[in-house]
Amino acid sequence: MARQARYDRETALKKAVALFWERGYHGSSMKQIEQALDMRPGSIYATFGSKDGLFSEALAAYAEQGRQELNHYLAQTDSLIDGLQTYLRRIACHPDQAPAQPSRACMIVKTLLESSNTHPALADQANRILASIQHAIHDALERAKARGELLETTDCQRLARLLQAQMVAIRSMAERNLPPAELADLGDDVAGILDAYRARH
Repeated sequence: MARQARYDRETALKKAVALFWERGYHGSSMKQIEQALDMRPGSIYATFGSKDGLFSEALAAYAEQGRQELNHYLAQTDSLIDGLQTYLRRIACHPDQAPAQPSRACMIVKTLLESSNTHPALADQANRILASIQHAIHDALERAKARGELLETTDCQRLARLLQAQMVAIRSMAERNLPPAELADLGDDVAGILDAYRARH
């Protein structure tokens, strides 16, 4: 029974992520949540406690999906820098990579902007997630530097901040419905930032 309940919860969270990513916290009414999750109000409250509780879990699930995606690309090649570059291009949904569709604004950034003055707890959660993403990028850069992939003079903390800022910018630009090829060019440009820091052997 416990296994079935866990599966149902995970399925509901995936549907919640899709809804909140598309509409945001304030743009998602309880009626829309009920329809998207195919759950009655009582079941939603019994499972997640509240709309805030559901959104918080959905945001955490979204962040975990992003963490796994980053680790996936870092593990795909012997070069951590190559892996990071592939990940950065994937964020922009490069046309020759599946799925060939534009990216969307990051749910975490949307939450930070939308909730700063209305739901401080959600905004704080989004801020902590962004900090953890920057830390993960910084850690990958430090490991690459230790392996001789980056110049010894590279300030990995500063570079991690720059890359995260560019990632946020790409996903924000995607909200303008730019052609996929233009987003891909932006992804190439951001990935190209790392080339300036590569150690030459």
